[in-house]
Amino acid sequence: MATGTDDSRTCAVAECDRGPILQTDGRVDARAFAVPRNERSGFRVNWDDAGFATFHEHCWFDLIKSAREKDSRLTKTETEMVKEAVKTAEIHDSLDRLKREAEHIAHLIKNSKYCMAFTGAGISTAAGIGDFRGIHGRWTERDKKETYGAQGAKETPPRSVQNMTALRPTYTHEAIVKLLEKDYIKYVISQNTDGLHRLSGVGEGQISELHGNAFVEKCEKCNKRYVRNFWCGGKATNVPVNECKHCRINHRTGLVCDDQKCKGYLMNTIINFGDYLEEDVINSAEEHAAKSDLVLALGTTLQVSPANSLVESGQTPTRLVICNRQVTDYDQTCLELDEKGETLGSRVFGDCDKLMREVMRRILPEEERVKWEEERSVRILTYDTQRKL
Repeated sequence: MATGTDDSRTCAVAECDRGPILQTDGRVDARAFAVPRNERSGFRVNWDDAGFATFHEHCWFDLIKSAREKDSRLTKTETEMVKEAVKTAEIHDSLDRLKREAEHIAHLIKNSKYCMAFTGAGISTAAGIGDFRGIHGRWTERDKKETYGAQGAKETPPRSVQNMTALRPTYTHEAIVKLLEKDYIKYVISQNTDGLHRLSGVGEGQISELHGNAFVEKCEKCNKRYVRNFWCGGKATNVPVNECKHCRINHRTGLVCDDQKCKGYLMNTIINFGDYLEEDVINSAEEHAAKSDLVLALGTTLQVSPANSLVESGQTPTRLVICNRQVTDYDQTCLELDEKGETLGSRVFGDCDKLMREVMRRILPEEERVKWEEERSVRILTYDTQRKL
């Protein structure tokens, strides 16, 4: 994939005459599949050897349109490449559009009576954790390997105890905490298990962690929970193994409850494939979602059920804001109009941190915002004391 200068990239469409892709421009990063160089003769796109390419946003959508036409100038192979690339293409809005939408989103937040944040893996990518359905996402790599074999995918390194405990909250995590403190956001529902919301300062009663928390374990007998400064793994062998009847994994961590009358075995809280969501957690999420009149869906493709339905279960009309890099089945909901012809929600493509920086500039007084942002280094030290490295 060709690149330009340090602050620009070259569009992969061979006949593009729009010039370099600047950092402030809208762009699309796409991944198809590998095709040998000697078979790429006559292609309209300069795909790299691994099947990656970057485009001006307009060039990308022109390419999709061309791939759908019967008399397309694309070869059969390149048409298939475009169709494959569409599945995981990552879109980044221009800076101008980002700022316009941030203004609108700030207005929505200020006028909301019960705003709720709904978060996914995309808010943690800036912390160094991989996502699931991005170009290099865990499920993307799995699907590529199943379809194209080892040549079509790269190994996804496992999430080790060390790299999990080294993660720190991102700008978006901290912005959510600040908006909770200012009473702009009332509640958080998260699909993430990385523990960064709680580490950033979100209180136990302010969040439903639908899929568990890697730094929280609970007692099998009395259900007492323990927030730890270390990663709470399962599969312990120093206590009797208890294979879960749903996911077939041993959730026990090797520790026991502190309550002398209980002494039950502790287990991690991670929800694996096949596990049921914890009833009290999903019930709390549903209760708060029903109250919401604005949902900020950040860093999620909204593909996991039943969690995704929560973003449309609030007050009517539905006001939904989505920020991530990929299209979702809920995008049209964001663009519905009210009786005045104004957009009820907002749809932003790109990185959550970039959007939230612009939103916070429009919500917090300048002096307060600058001071809060400058204090991040102090907060990082606090986070460090709460994690056992």
